[in-house]
Amino acid sequence: MDPKDVSRVAVVGAGLMGNSIAQTFAQAGIEVNLVDEGDEALKRAEALIRSSLEVLAESGAVSSGDIETIASRVHPSTDLELSTQGVDFAVEAVPEVPEAKKEVFARLDELLPPEVVIASNTSGLDIYDFAEVARPERLLIAHWFLPPHIIPLVEVVPGPATAPEAVEFTAALLERLGKKPVVMKGFTRAFIVNKIQNMMALAVFELLGSGLVEPEDIDRAVKYSLGIRLPVLGVVQTMDFTGLDLVLDVGKSYGFSNPFIEEKVAEGRLGVKTSRGIYDYGGRSEPEIVAKRDRMFLGMLDFLGGLQAFDPV
Repeated sequence: MDPKDVSRVAVVGAGLMGNSIAQTFAQAGIEVNLVDEGDEALKRAEALIRSSLEVLAESGAVSSGDIETIASRVHPSTDLELSTQGVDFAVEAVPEVPEAKKEVFARLDELLPPEVVIASNTSGLDIYDFAEVARPERLLIAHWFLPPHIIPLVEVVPGPATAPEAVEFTAALLERLGKKPVVMKGFTRAFIVNKIQNMMALAVFELLGSGLVEPEDIDRAVKYSLGIRLPVLGVVQTMDFTGLDLVLDVGKSYGFSNPFIEEKVAEGRLGVKTSRGIYDYGGRSEPEIVAKRDRMFLGMLDFLGGLQAFDPV
C-alpha cells in the first residue's frame, strides 16, 4: 500500500502518548480507532484531544472550524478485535511494561492482515527480545516525543527481522503527517535522543547532589548556552566548530577513544577550520561559516527572549 492511501489506523493505548498520536493522525485526515481497556481512559483522551486542538487553534496551527471534524475522526473503543478491522497501520502505545506490550503484539499479530505494520512507541525497551509474533518482519519501533502532536521527531528503529519495506512505509507515512522521522540502522537501548538525555540526567543528578549550585541555576546555565546553540548546530556539528583535533584531545584526557573521530583527524578533516569535518562545508572559508552560525545564534537569542523562554514556564 502507498502511505498516501492509508485511511484508518489503530492506536492501542489512550494514555498521554496514545491520545496525542491519535490526534496527529486525525489532523492528517486519517480515521483513528483509539483503543483502551477502560471507558475512563478513553473519556480522558477525548477531553485532552479537544483541549490540545483548541490550543493549536489559538496559535493558528489548525482552524477553529476544523476542531469538530478532526475530533470526530477519533473513534474510542474498548474492543481491540473490532478496532483492528479495516486498519492500514497500527500503533502500540501501552505502558512500558514488557508483559503488557508482549500481549498487545501477539493480539495485533493475530488480528491484523499480514501486510499491516505494527509500530511500537516504546521509549527504549528491546521489544525484539520478548515479542512473540508470527510475522516479525512487520514489527518495528516508531518512538514519538511528548507531546506527539507538536514535536516533529519520530525515531524509527527496525529489529533484526524487520522488513526494509516496513521501515520505508512507516517513514513515508510519518512524513505525510508532517513529522521528521529519523531512521536508525538497528536497535540500541534508548535510541538517539533518550540516550543523550539519560547522560544529561546523570550529570544533573550529580550536580543536584553536590550542593554546588541551585537547581534554578542549572536550568539557567543550560538555557543560556545549549538552549541557543543546539537548535542551530545539534550535538554532532558542534564538534566541527570546536575542532575535531581538540575534540579528540579532550576525549583522550577523559580516557576515551573514538575511531570515527580519529579517522577524520587523520584525513585532515578537522571541522570548520578546514571546511570539512564530520560535515562538508563546500569549500567555504572559516569566517563565512562562523558568520552564518553567529547570525543564526543572534536570531535564536532574540526569538527565545521574545518568548520569555529564559524564565521558568
